[in-house]
Amino acid sequence: MQRSGVNFLGEFGMNYTRYFWLAALVIGTGLPLASQTPYVSPGTTVSVSAPAFDLDQPSDSVLTIKKRVDEVHVLFIATDRHGKFVRNLNEGDFAFLDDNKPPQSINNFLRQTDLPLELGLLVDTSGSVRSRFDFEREAATGFLQRTLRANYDKAFVMGFSSHSHVTQDFTDNVALLSQGVNSLHSGGGTALYDAIYRACHDKFMKSKDSSDRPTRRAIIVISDGEDNQSEVSKAQALEMAERAEVIVYAISTDDSGLILRGDKVLQDLADATGGRAFFPFKMKDVKSAFAAIETELRSQYVVSYLPADFDADGRYRSIEITALKKDLQVRARKGYYAPRQ
Repeated sequence: MQRSGVNFLGEFGMNYTRYFWLAALVIGTGLPLASQTPYVSPGTTVSVSAPAFDLDQPSDSVLTIKKRVDEVHVLFIATDRHGKFVRNLNEGDFAFLDDNKPPQSINNFLRQTDLPLELGLLVDTSGSVRSRFDFEREAATGFLQRTLRANYDKAFVMGFSSHSHVTQDFTDNVALLSQGVNSLHSGGGTALYDAIYRACHDKFMKSKDSSDRPTRRAIIVISDGEDNQSEVSKAQALEMAERAEVIVYAISTDDSGLILRGDKVLQDLADATGGRAFFPFKMKDVKSAFAAIETELRSQYVVSYLPADFDADGRYRSIEITALKKDLQVRARKGYYAPRQ
């Protein structure tokens, strides 16, 4: 899939270049400049600069320390041939490729069942989903009640038809989120891609840039996938999801029993981000889909690594994680955008 569209200077899956400045006052000690340089851990890129000495100016020099950490974090799951989650694997059970090359180094590998959650519930309120709209609102509310932990996880609610609107911003208060879900009303066209783009850009990117700890970010889309109103393309929506490190889970509202165009859209959105698409035919299966998402969010691994031959050129880099044990399948996002400098 060609990934074109609006390019932002944010990165996906990367810790941006971070700068910190250390001022050191050099007061005519006669010591060489190197002796004023603080200790910096191995692997850190450091540049040291100082103004040229001028006998007519004060002998103050400023050491500029520039630290850059290019580390990719990838959440993924492993399942057996029956689709059951496998939670007891180690780093050696997987092979990792970044841009078709093994990483320079693996910095961390963890089984992550308890990372903080940031969820976006995106509910299609267009006229095409009216038939089981009330049931889906009820199922979504139950999911939030079971999944969110006070003072640890948070979620927001967004409804979308021709336009998207947030009925409840990020909070851990399930009662407020339930009110946000219940305030949604059906009617209008469908601008699915715009909703995903806006949720990732306006909510998750801001949250990601201010976060100082690993977090699971996921969108749960309840829709038939039949977009007919968006200003951005599917590729642009996916690019923004990748930049924001968001997994997309989709629950189809189509109850026709047929495989329609919107089903492929939902599947593509889930596959590209490492999520999963559900196509419940009966209303009771909607609750089962939410239960499966809840379980999956608690069954993930996270790997952190430094990519080989990395350039901060803003281009898309693929990710491939393969299980070395027979009959195991891995699901992860397909790639990320390097930062641009």
